Amino acid sequence: MPADELGGVWDVVVVGAGPAGASAAYAAADAGASRVLLLDKAAPPRYKTCGGGIIGPSRDSLPPGFELPLKDRVHAITFTLGGRYERTRRSKRMLFGLVNRDEFDHGLVQAAEKAGASLVAGVTVTGVTQPDEAEGGLALVSLQDGRVVKARAVVGADGSAGRVGAHVGVTFDQVDLGLEAEIPVPPAVAETWRGRVLLDWGPLPGSYGWVFPKGDSLTVGVISARGKGAETRAYLKEFIERLGLAGYEPSVESGHLTRCRAEESPLFRGRVLVAGDAAGLLEPWTREGISYALRSGRLAGKWAARMASGETDGAVRREALGYAFDIRAGLGEEMRVGRRMLAAFERRPAAFHAAVLTFRPAWRAFARVTQGHTTFARLTHEYGAARQTIAFLTRR
Repeated sequence: MPADELGGVWDVVVVGAGPAGASAAYAAADAGASRVLLLDKAAPPRYKTCGGGIIGPSRDSLPPGFELPLKDRVHAITFTLGGRYERTRRSKRMLFGLVNRDEFDHGLVQAAEKAGASLVAGVTVTGVTQPDEAEGGLALVSLQDGRVVKARAVVGADGSAGRVGAHVGVTFDQVDLGLEAEIPVPPAVAETWRGRVLLDWGPLPGSYGWVFPKGDSLTVGVISARGKGAETRAYLKEFIERLGLAGYEPSVESGHLTRCRAEESPLFRGRVLVAGDAAGLLEPWTREGISYALRSGRLAGKWAARMASGETDGAVRREALGYAFDIRAGLGEEMRVGRRMLAAFERRPAAFHAAVLTFRPAWRAFARVTQGHTTFARLTHEYGAARQTIAFLTRR
């Protein structure tokens, strides 16, 4: 896009072209916003540290007709507790799918462009200001090259360390360190993992490891609370050795921090909304973020389009409050239950392991959540064995 085409006033400017940003751009354009701009510092496709698990809520939040670039379909999960007490649970129906994030994210960007959004990559956003915030003026998005983009509404989807979240004032009360390796393996090894993932409840409080098969490679990673960097690295090294994968050279080794929002952290400021990682929206126990990014991005895009058409300060604020209400009533409730799950898991990982392996309702609940039939939050409000399972695991 030529430089002068960034001029004028955009209805919605989305910062960050990951799942949250691309979904927001798609939703804004689909909702009728005539000028939607999607900005990112890197041109897609680009590598992203992520297990790439696409659970049911993620699948259900994709644009109509979107074809998932699946590398594998998971029908079995092997559970271990520190490498011991191994057992595999199987499902006739697919539990979830696995993707490489570069392909997945690129597909979402293409869907947003097809809906009418304009992508500009290779630009770095250095800040967002609202000089006439008290009067409901435009939001200004500043770029590293000196250009300023004017917007009636902005969606920040530039990650938990991004500039937009800082402008809104997002705060976090849980930060975790994830380490990951992409390990190419011979066909014979790949075949032993096909259709099956491994989850290992780890040695550090709240930690776990995973193996996700993706064709001719395995994504192997671990996650634990920040502040235990050396111990987390040791866990990954021991985990890879235990799996018999130490002899294969990783094609990529990476790490990242995941950040969960504090309960009262803001979701907007003036004409600026935040979604996905930029808002600290992810599942606290599993640290699953793709479904939260897709769902919050869709909501942010819809409400941002309505904000852009607001003719008064009050109208703009009502739409922003509508977004915040939707997030808190849905994803916020799921996060509250996730925090309870994590606290219980930190205290009694063996109880979680035993429940999944020996108590059929616990496995059934886990499977139904991954397939998208329900959520842990919904289960806590239901009667029957599923509710009793969640109550047992989360009781203090």
